[in-house]
Amino acid sequence: MEKKNWTIAGLLELSGSYWSTCALHAGVKLDVFTQLDNGPVPSETVAARVNCDRRGLSMLLHALVALGLLEKQGEAFAATPFAASYLSRNSHEYLGHIIMHHHHLMTSWANLDQAVRTGKPVRERVSHEDVESSRESFLMGMFNLAMQLAPRVVPQIDLSGHRRLLDIGGGPGTYAIHFCRQNPDLEAVICDLPTTRSFAEKTVAHFDLSDRIGFIDVDFEKEELPEGFDVAWLSHVLHGIGPDACDTLLKKAVKVLEPGGLLLVQEFILDDTRDAPLFPALFSLNMLLGTPEGQSYSEGEIVAMLQKAGATDVRRLQIPLPNGAGIIAGTKTRG
Repeated sequence: MEKKNWTIAGLLELSGSYWSTCALHAGVKLDVFTQLDNGPVPSETVAARVNCDRRGLSMLLHALVALGLLEKQGEAFAATPFAASYLSRNSHEYLGHIIMHHHHLMTSWANLDQAVRTGKPVRERVSHEDVESSRESFLMGMFNLAMQLAPRVVPQIDLSGHRRLLDIGGGPGTYAIHFCRQNPDLEAVICDLPTTRSFAEKTVAHFDLSDRIGFIDVDFEKEELPEGFDVAWLSHVLHGIGPDACDTLLKKAVKVLEPGGLLLVQEFILDDTRDAPLFPALFSLNMLLGTPEGQSYSEGEIVAMLQKAGATDVRRLQIPLPNGAGIIAGTKTRG
């Protein structure tokens, strides 16, 4: 692992980088970019549209100009082409859901020292309205991220000859959708909590795949999985639970596969030294903040879990992914 050459300026920039983050979050939360995706608008007009104080909004707009997300033309403001594409709700490439998910995590990150001291999560329960907002941001945020990755990942995984895929903890079903689009003879079932169903069915219907992708309500930590599949896909599921729960879930997944079936696990994967890559190391702290036992796992740990669950021919697929992510595959024996 290459060491970073720190400077005082770099250290202080890191310490205060949340200022820029908060400006971005405020712009998305107030839906500023949607108001400015069709040409310049005076700040007072935007303030009226989003029900904000004129002085406060003017400061935010100027900060977003300084960040390069807005442009100023005279006394009017407009979204840059990039911001119009990814931060306006009018765009089908909108990434605001994942940004709002990050926003909902910020309070707990401010209390990281408490979580480290106690070893327990610090995320607080919120009102029903906030729960619904947070759930939508999380599920559709996962959709945002998966829509960036799935079109690159799925074509590199050979599912020829496979007929039924079980998407365990599939959320809105993004990967099930792309696997089915890539493989015309494949059917899939998304397996997740009942609260996820409406998001998944809406997303699947949007891609006209309701006849090939179903949904089954299952708490996969407590209940058995449906049977009759020759592929099981677990994308970013293991990091939310502890090692014992991972062992149990993977054994369930292997159990419901037909002989010769393929088990695929996508995760943010630490090196076996656990001190790199950076994103999985930081993501492990995010799991400390929000879950009793969740964490990032190393490649060696995931391989050992799959082997313990009964999978053979366990290997990491050579698919380059961002943020230290990777896919580890295993096969259920035929005999």
